[in-house]
Amino acid sequence: MGATAYCTPSSSTQWLFPVSALQHTPSRTTSEISLEKELYDRARGVEFLFRLGSSLGLPISAMYTAATWFHRFYMRYSMEDFHRQDVAASCIFLATKTEECGRKLRDIARVICSKLSKIDLSEIADDSKDVEATQTAILLTEEALLEALCFDFVVDSPHAELVDLFDARKGDHLLEEAAWSIASDSARTPLSILYPPRIIAAASYILAQHVLEGPQSPSLDVRVASPAPSALLPTPPAHKHSSPEASRFVVEFFGFNEVELAAVSEALTILLEFYNAQDLRDPSIAYLAPVAAVTPPGGCASRERLYTPFQFAQAAHPNGANNATTSQLVAEQTPTSSHGGNTPGKQLSRGWKPIAGPALSSDHAT
Repeated sequence: MGATAYCTPSSSTQWLFPVSALQHTPSRTTSEISLEKELYDRARGVEFLFRLGSSLGLPISAMYTAATWFHRFYMRYSMEDFHRQDVAASCIFLATKTEECGRKLRDIARVICSKLSKIDLSEIADDSKDVEATQTAILLTEEALLEALCFDFVVDSPHAELVDLFDARKGDHLLEEAAWSIASDSARTPLSILYPPRIIAAASYILAQHVLEGPQSPSLDVRVASPAPSALLPTPPAHKHSSPEASRFVVEFFGFNEVELAAVSEALTILLEFYNAQDLRDPSIAYLAPVAAVTPPGGCASRERLYTPFQFAQAAHPNGANNATTSQLVAEQTPTSSHGGNTPGKQLSRGWKPIAGPALSSDHAT
């Protein structure tokens, strides 16, 4: 499962894998957990991680870093051996140290106990047995996490790349909000271990742009075509500065080559598969319907779909594939995932602006 080469200076490329590597994770090869179940539980684990981070008031940089470590960890260990909540909690705890947003271990443990037991945080005593047990579980899992990461804590975020895009093309705040939230949603998928951050940022921006412009706007295929369709690149008057057409802005900004454009196309396909896996019958995420309705780019038909509808994945494995939850509090007590709800990158800023319908808070349920 070697790294995939991209034209990027980031040292994190050693943690990039081909999509086919997802068929050979320890969960698949040693525990015989289906890919559908593993991806479902990865999404649930990252959802728990984001809710925990949001409750602790962590910035998006810390939460995305923790989510990336979460995915890297399960390229080395099986989900059968380490429960997703233990790993998510340890990733958050480690991120608070490396991202300079320190939180006390006991405070993290209290929030976890509050969420798993559905008891108000004010009623969770600092010295309770559950809090002590949760702290111990976090520290024990952190040892395995450090070993899995080989003490390599560097994570580059697509949100930083999006900031550069926003600075280069200012003014469309709704587009910025949507692209930011799609990038946050991408953390629930394995994209962070498949592609460099600028590929993920580009896919997030292009998808948000297409959804907001409507189905009659240039298709995703047109937006990532190589070479660019000539009709989209008019020759400007000689006395004017050349400016790329809006639908090709991201491609021109990053100067992607054909390999990178293919990666953007594949990242878009994975994002759309993820959104299509949501149970859109749930009124709280009905606003995702326009996103799920987007036609994916062509050229990615050589593999099977990564995602199946999550309600079917859950029904096929009603008891889960993992062992005891964090500190043994509540077996299989993961909060119902919003799968694409608001995961604020900054406090009260850059959250998901729904295409239609009310905003959804990432911490709407505990």
